[in-house]
Amino acid sequence: MERIAMQKAGVIGMGPVGNRHASIYAELETAELAAVCDIDRERADAAGRKFGVPVFYSVPAMIEGESLDMVSVTTAGEEYGSDHYEPTIQALDAGLHVLGEKPICNEIGKAEAMVAKARERGLCYGINLNHRFTPAARLARKWVDEGRVGTPLFLNMSMWIQNPRESSPWFQIKALHPHTVDILRHFGGDIEAVQCFAMKAPGRKIFSTAQFNLRFVSGAVGHLCGSYDIERGHPMERFEMAGLKGRIVLEDMWRELTLYPAGSLEKTVFTNPVFGGVRDFFDTFRNRIARFVEQVNDRDPPEAIDGSGADGLAAQRVLAAAIRSVEEERVVKVEEG
Repeated sequence: MERIAMQKAGVIGMGPVGNRHASIYAELETAELAAVCDIDRERADAAGRKFGVPVFYSVPAMIEGESLDMVSVTTAGEEYGSDHYEPTIQALDAGLHVLGEKPICNEIGKAEAMVAKARERGLCYGINLNHRFTPAARLARKWVDEGRVGTPLFLNMSMWIQNPRESSPWFQIKALHPHTVDILRHFGGDIEAVQCFAMKAPGRKIFSTAQFNLRFVSGAVGHLCGSYDIERGHPMERFEMAGLKGRIVLEDMWRELTLYPAGSLEKTVFTNPVFGGVRDFFDTFRNRIARFVEQVNDRDPPEAIDGSGADGLAAQRVLAAAIRSVEEERVVKVEEG
């Protein structure tokens, strides 16, 4: 397999997350941070000084002014996703591979167009679904693939962080749960139906806490709870999967993984090591970005991208069904593309 020596990367959107992407590209031996871009000139200039790279104030100017191989799209907007569409399409039209922030987009139609554009151009398109890119999560997937859990029966997921922002009514569902739904899909496969209940916590105007009942295409069932109302702290996330041969529990996606085999009182525990493991949440970004760069460098086919645009779109379709479930008070089938 022919390998590209190094990706020249640009970052579009220089808020805190964009600066995080830029700092990781600057550290990687397999990529070179070549440009930063933001319509806010002050933020763009500050990032340019910080990283010592050319600064641009529009995506077309960056594409024309710098020879790039790939970009991170780290813009935000309404529900953390409305500003992702235009720069993604511009980059793909220019022949650049794209790693986008989650959610892929807050509108399903635009998300579909983004995935279709990448497919049309034969380009790699990934989403920063960073919770699957930890040693513990990778080991959990290995155990599942080896059949140590067996035929899946149920999957449970929960995630809670404090986010006091008052945005759209569906802000918490659209912006928080791309991560949780992706983990459920990563281990359990496609989800075909959703029943969702949501509440507005005291003092909140948005549906800030939600609970989902799920049915997978495999026939397995699932449960998901999430909240923007619980004070930040650790653990903040928990995943559980049970099958005919065993059960796994993954705490915080990196801290600890336990396998409970059926028919045995012995369990296997993986505890994230101090050296060589995930040191903090920032490392999940590093792992995810490094994996995307690795796959592009290795010329992996776009359909093989781990945490792809298609995965991001599939998660948003599940969330769109959940929103309809709340509105219509019924079980809703997930629409397929």
